[in-house]
Amino acid sequence: MRFDGRLLSGLGVLSAVIEAGSFVRAGEALGLTQSAVSRAIARLEQRVGVRMFHRTARSIALTQEGRRFYEAVAPHLTGIEDAAIEAGGASEVVRGRLRVNVDGAIGQFVLTPRIQPFLARHPDLMLDIAVRDRMGDMVAEGFDVCIRFGFPEPSSLTCRLLLETRVLTCASPGYLARNGTPKQPRDLARGHQCILLRDPATGSHFEWEFLRGKKAVPVKVSGQLMVNDTGALLGACLGGQGFAQLLDVYARQFIEAGSLVQVLPEWADEMFPLYAYHHSPKLMSAKVRAFLDYVVSLGARP
Repeated sequence: MRFDGRLLSGLGVLSAVIEAGSFVRAGEALGLTQSAVSRAIARLEQRVGVRMFHRTARSIALTQEGRRFYEAVAPHLTGIEDAAIEAGGASEVVRGRLRVNVDGAIGQFVLTPRIQPFLARHPDLMLDIAVRDRMGDMVAEGFDVCIRFGFPEPSSLTCRLLLETRVLTCASPGYLARNGTPKQPRDLARGHQCILLRDPATGSHFEWEFLRGKKAVPVKVSGQLMVNDTGALLGACLGGQGFAQLLDVYARQFIEAGSLVQVLPEWADEMFPLYAYHHSPKLMSAKVRAFLDYVVSLGARP
């Protein structure tokens, strides 16, 4: 099949529909009517020979073939945009809309409190941070990057380690004044309240383990409170409910302010990774590259 220049306009409409989630909103973003958007998608489907969307009266969803097609062409579209910007002599290549999928804790404690310098450096960039419990389908939902703590999930996307942070055991000064400070990990199993974090895979709580060098000590902790959200875990710990295992990147500001106290610091060698998932690194856009490099720099800060 010979290249048809009209494909580019169809691909632009396809991208807009995926980002907007509907033909109507895509038309509003592009200055087109809903019927014009629908005709552009129909022409693209006819030209490529692939049905892009399942359509109902209330919603649209990418077909499996449409998802694979868009996953293949999306990095090229971004590359064309960057090339046009550079060819036009623009002073700032990092521009446009960047959609990032994060969980609530990353958005609340890692990104948004420290994003101002990045956005000030790139005034032509519009950053759209969406909080999601799960990664979902990045392509179908039109995300450029997905950021998650934990070990890599199976994915056809590129996975990049951004930073690693320690797991700290903390309590409020008030709780320690009332109940004492543990001297060794197993002291936590002797009458102390521990705030439990639910593991969505099992429905039970994540097990507690303490690392010092190569030595690992599991501890069967218990408590009256179980939560499924890092913000709630941190809030309960600050409120004096008991001990919590928190990531350094979340807890450090509260430890430095004196509202939390780290206990058993010699048993805090466990590291937890932060990964980014994105499209092909060979065709990575300038805005994605700049954003990921900035998140890496956050982990290097004291």
